[in-house]
Amino acid sequence: MIPASEQVVTVFGGSGFLGRHVVRALAKRGYRIRVAVRRPDLANFLQPLGNVGQIHAVQANLRFPESVDHAVKGSNAVVNLVGILAESGRQSFNAVQVNGAKAIAEAAKRHGISRFVHVSAIGADADSPSVYARTKAAGEAAIRAAVSDAIILRPSIVFGPEDDFFNRFAALARVMPFLPLIGGGHTKFQPVFVGDVAEAVAKAVDGALQAGATYELGGPEVKTFRELMQITLKVANRKRVLLPLPFPLARLQAGLFELIDTVSFGLLMPSALRLTRDQVTLLERDNVVSDEAKKNGLTLEGMGVEGETIEAIVPSYLYRFRKAGQFERMADA
Repeated sequence: MIPASEQVVTVFGGSGFLGRHVVRALAKRGYRIRVAVRRPDLANFLQPLGNVGQIHAVQANLRFPESVDHAVKGSNAVVNLVGILAESGRQSFNAVQVNGAKAIAEAAKRHGISRFVHVSAIGADADSPSVYARTKAAGEAAIRAAVSDAIILRPSIVFGPEDDFFNRFAALARVMPFLPLIGGGHTKFQPVFVGDVAEAVAKAVDGALQAGATYELGGPEVKTFRELMQITLKVANRKRVLLPLPFPLARLQAGLFELIDTVSFGLLMPSALRLTRDQVTLLERDNVVSDEAKKNGLTLEGMGVEGETIEAIVPSYLYRFRKAGQFERMADA
């Protein structure tokens, strides 16, 4: 077995929310890490996560296969973390989650790389009414066609210090008198800590997971959308009305937000308020680990990772949304 210090792992999307945690997990194991991003100059903050020279950023754009091929060449393993929650300009679901994933996998195949780890999402389904979910499934299929031994990880909502879920709704609670409960707040989620997802990726790179398998990653707790909003308000120490918003009305509102965002070139719509019709469609289905994945041991528990709870992590970064920050006590239950 080649020592980790002599292996190069190329990580696409390594400068993002999940990416920085994956880079840290791989660096701790001693791997040499090549971070493939569109703007290498904006990824320099990753270097302190490892030893001098251990982490190196290179330019790669998924729309240009030659740049992808250059980033992959000479690697021992490849990790793809690239994905989007909403389309913007050339960054369409099809371009990023299908064609982009395909370009990376085909480059890995050309260079004889069989250790390939792809992070998708719970809910990826070729028959889903959501474009996001359909393109996630199409991306998985493209990867399987090129690298049959690829390991696919499907996390539920990922939470952590820079997440786009708890931070987003805590920010809304700071300025709005209510929080919307889309679909009444009954949709179930199984939030998973970003550090646990990163550990799963690192285990896959290590070769400790089943080749060619699809794992579903969820935390130790299943919560409804309403319960997650209640946790957010409790930690942020804010009292806000939880307003049920039926799916048809939520879809209408999202369509209006999309129109405003388009005609204003994104200048009038704060990021915390951005909601798309496709995201509303996603909320119509529960986002939890399947019984089949549990039965086959294709979960965090099955790979020996004890997931962190929401209560153990979220207060460590949502305190900033309290009126007095870390100096204010959390509201009593």
